[in-house]
Amino acid sequence: MTDHLVLFMPSGKRGRFPSGTPILDAARQLGVYIESVCGGRGICGRCQIDTQFGQFAKHGITSTQENISEFGAKEIRYAEKRDLKAGRRLSCSALIMGDLVVDIPQDNIINAQVVRKDADTRYIERNPAIQMCYVEVEEPDMHKPLGDIDRLLSALENDWDISSIVIDTHILAQAQSILRKGKWAVTAAIHHDKATQSAHLIALYPGLKNEAYGIACDIGSTTIALHLSSLLSGSTLASSGTSNPQIRFGEDLMSRVSYVMMNPEGREAMTEAVREALNTLIQNVCDQSGIDRNDILDSVFVGNPVMHHLFLGIDPTELGGAPFALAVSGAVNVKASEIGINLNQGARTYMLPCIAGHVGADAAAATLTEGPHRQDDMMLMIDVGTNAEIVLGNQTRTVAASSPTGPAFEGAETSCGQRAAPGAIERIRIDPETLEPRYRIIGTELWSDEDGFEEAASETGITGICGSGIIEIIAEMYLSGIISEDGVINGDLAARSDRIFSDGRTFSYLIKDGEPKIVVTQNDVRAIQLAKAALYAGIKLLMDKQNITSVDKIGLAGAFGSFIDPKYAMVLGLVPDCDIEHVKAVGNAAGTGARMALLNRNHRREIEQAVQNIEKIETALEPDFQGHFVNAMAFPNKVDPFPKLGTIVKLPERSDPAISENTSEGATPRRRGGRRRAR
Repeated sequence: MTDHLVLFMPSGKRGRFPSGTPILDAARQLGVYIESVCGGRGICGRCQIDTQFGQFAKHGITSTQENISEFGAKEIRYAEKRDLKAGRRLSCSALIMGDLVVDIPQDNIINAQVVRKDADTRYIERNPAIQMCYVEVEEPDMHKPLGDIDRLLSALENDWDISSIVIDTHILAQAQSILRKGKWAVTAAIHHDKATQSAHLIALYPGLKNEAYGIACDIGSTTIALHLSSLLSGSTLASSGTSNPQIRFGEDLMSRVSYVMMNPEGREAMTEAVREALNTLIQNVCDQSGIDRNDILDSVFVGNPVMHHLFLGIDPTELGGAPFALAVSGAVNVKASEIGINLNQGARTYMLPCIAGHVGADAAAATLTEGPHRQDDMMLMIDVGTNAEIVLGNQTRTVAASSPTGPAFEGAETSCGQRAAPGAIERIRIDPETLEPRYRIIGTELWSDEDGFEEAASETGITGICGSGIIEIIAEMYLSGIISEDGVINGDLAARSDRIFSDGRTFSYLIKDGEPKIVVTQNDVRAIQLAKAALYAGIKLLMDKQNITSVDKIGLAGAFGSFIDPKYAMVLGLVPDCDIEHVKAVGNAAGTGARMALLNRNHRREIEQAVQNIEKIETALEPDFQGHFVNAMAFPNKVDPFPKLGTIVKLPERSDPAISENTSEGATPRRRGGRRRAR
């Protein structure tokens, strides 16, 4: 019988299994963690999964209802005795009958992805769009037949010099009872973003209300990070993060656009999924800080263009092909309730402007945070994700581009890759003499050759390799001579170490034997080469536009960028040569930029103006992309020298630096390959 392809999300692990295989068994064979306390007897209910149906073009899967068995006796019994949410199945009972996409619910995952996007602690000068105005209103008088709301507006003008206030409709029905409850003393929440726009009365409280809150959120294609801040003090009160539930529809941006194209309800499903996740995060930060979500009056969201559009409920298919047209590129101001975000009834939402078709509001927020447009030095800022966003410039000129790196850096497209979760290898060193590895996993500070590591790792297991680990492994394999400058695993070393072994027509490197077996294959090396070459080619195009051959500073943004060792990023050829002390992780710069826009409306005006001045470079249209890409397939690069890196790392001898069209067999640049229309 033909085996069926099963894809597990959000880990991205996949494999083929015969008909009748329990989903729980398939997960265990792939090293996908699903908790099962009762041993598969259908009693504990901890092994619940969701199944996703539709066409998933990137993975070549059509997942249908017929491809999973009907409800079994164990599931029926559990649903009657306990609670089985609509659409969920027990993986110990549900059987694979065809190709399937299986989603592991985040509330059921113990080994969940680690969302490492903490709030930056920098000081942000406070000038929010929300102003809390306490006033004492004249009581009604038969001799002065002026309405209660009219007297409230008069008090606001007299005491706070705020005139021409527009009142939100819901306030009209509430104002009289609130005024009487406060004995004619109330606090009005006034939203006034731009000086050229009218002020809005969005909330009204009896008595003195001396606090108001706002949220800032970075909607990443892989993870979502949300922060709750006091609008009066500027302090961050709580943070929460989760995997982006849209991963179940596609690991990278273009696969999600393809899903929308191929499935009529795709856009609505992804919009609903992300908004539901955001509302859960909002409740999380409210619970952490002990506040009422009705006291949240302002919100700022950032994201790449596809996330931006899906969050707003906009069909993103125009971003799937040239000319990559945005529905809206400027800043967006709406009521939070209009886009399904559950805050105060009058709360507002501001979204930063997008820079270009594939350089989004998240890149604009990172630009606001790090300020290349404010500097004398030439600064390169990179947000490494499934779609890398690149900004290069100074106060004289700033240029930006995106480069479609794909999900390889985030654990997908590699045989043992996974998201950053407890048990994932995140650091590795290879002895150049013995070729023996030692590594560290998320969840413990101990290295694998240190006493106590086995006990520490027993809680999570050693489950795979996350993005920062993949960078280090490939770089270490190059430095130790396991792979050549062109990325070929040296099979001659099999005579020297049994960690190099024949794997079909190529060779692989063994990191850990057992279950799961963790190896780096030739295809894994190629996947990283393709991803890093696409990124470096994009950087080189921007350097060409600036007419420079080197940069002064490099900032690695985002959760992934924060955990890359700058030295290994340079060894890999992910970034150009630079003084290592000037290469730094800048944390969740997009999230910090969102907080800056939340707490100070002047920052909103700054980035709106800066985005208008940034020159956008479309890599798909640049004739030099191909040449830069081919050169970048080599480690660290076929033609570019890395003298500054050479002062801190002993690099292998380089081959002839002449440009070779055969740098990598079968290598073709990802020049928006997924961005052609799927019509």
